Amino acid sequence: MPTPSETSPTRSERRRIGAEIWIVLGLSLGQSALYAIVNIVARLTADTALRDQSASLNVSRSERPYLDLTYQLLGIAFALVPVALALYLLSARGRSAVRAIGLDGARPLRDTGWGFALAAAIGIPGLAFYALGRAVGITVEVQASALGAEWWTVPVLLLAALKNGLLEEVVAVGYLFERTRDLGWNRLKFIVASSLLRGSYHLYQGIGPFIGNVVMGVVFSWWYTSRWGKHRVMPLVIAHTLLDVVAFVGYALVPPEWRAALGIV
Repeated sequence: MPTPSETSPTRSERRRIGAEIWIVLGLSLGQSALYAIVNIVARLTADTALRDQSASLNVSRSERPYLDLTYQLLGIAFALVPVALALYLLSARGRSAVRAIGLDGARPLRDTGWGFALAAAIGIPGLAFYALGRAVGITVEVQASALGAEWWTVPVLLLAALKNGLLEEVVAVGYLFERTRDLGWNRLKFIVASSLLRGSYHLYQGIGPFIGNVVMGVVFSWWYTSRWGKHRVMPLVIAHTLLDVVAFVGYALVPPEWRAALGIV
């Protein structure tokens, strides 16, 4: 029997799929995108130049360490609920959603190899692009971590990196591809939509990160739909997690004078 993506959906089915996409995005990355758009408008209309503004990631939520830890873990856990929802909805067609988007451990060595390769391909040029954005004034100063120096700081940052990898790659690539394919979208239309979505929820960091993440979105979504990617999202999750681990934890290993030159706090 043909799968839903191989048949033309009825008008009612298209409306239902469209509503489902908006609901999933409204609970996750779409919501972040709208807030980021409002944020960049506020930044651009502020009296302070964009180059002199800053954005903090992984901020502390309480002066009391164990209460802060509790808030951090709850934030990570609830941020993953849309991932569970997306997988649950994809599984409604009677097959494993984890297998459908390649989130399983069927090819650990291959997935890890591609993950490291993609991380290197995006991360190294990305750092240079960030420095360029700071130099021309289209990127704010990014503070990678504003958490205190507690015993749990690094583990929480590692979990936050994994959370970002799962949320963004499962929803913006795996889930969105499956559902837009159900609507009859071609590969190019999906790549454009996925890439613009990825860039939009990074707008709070400035115009530079928006452009950089659109490029990252093009690379990731193109690879996912290529003969090398084979619709496996696991390598993208690995790559994204590695990038965020370096950003959240590894930045501390960079010499202070280098961080100052790059505008990294």
